[in-house]
Amino acid sequence: MAEIAAQVDVAASTVRNRIESMEETGIIEGYFPKIDYEKANYPLHVLFVCSAPADEREQLAATILDQHGVVDVREMLTSKRNIYVEVVATDTQDLTEITNEFTTTGFSIESSEIITNHYTRPWAEFEFDDEN
Repeated sequence: MAEIAAQVDVAASTVRNRIESMEETGIIEGYFPKIDYEKANYPLHVLFVCSAPADEREQLAATILDQHGVVDVREMLTSKRNIYVEVVATDTQDLTEITNEFTTTGFSIESSEIITNHYTRPWAEFEFDDEN
């Protein structure tokens, strides 16, 4: 809190109160570690673009997160290419096993891309300015 307060030039208690308010109202839903998968011995970081039947999409997206190697699932509002699944694997054998599991769960893999970097930030609307 002190670091944030110093950076935005407000009291630490103000930062704490604003964060608590956003947590209570559900704007902030949780906190997650930023993991360097390569340093954690998962050098293969892959994004699978999949298709799932529209009437099963939501259930499949929720259940695939429990699969080995899956670290992120995004459900898209399209008829095809409607599930994006991010996975990490130790080697090509591990990645092959993960891929084979996908096909038994009802997904059709449309494409796969190796992820080299991932950058994220909050939407600019939530950044501090002098008027807040």
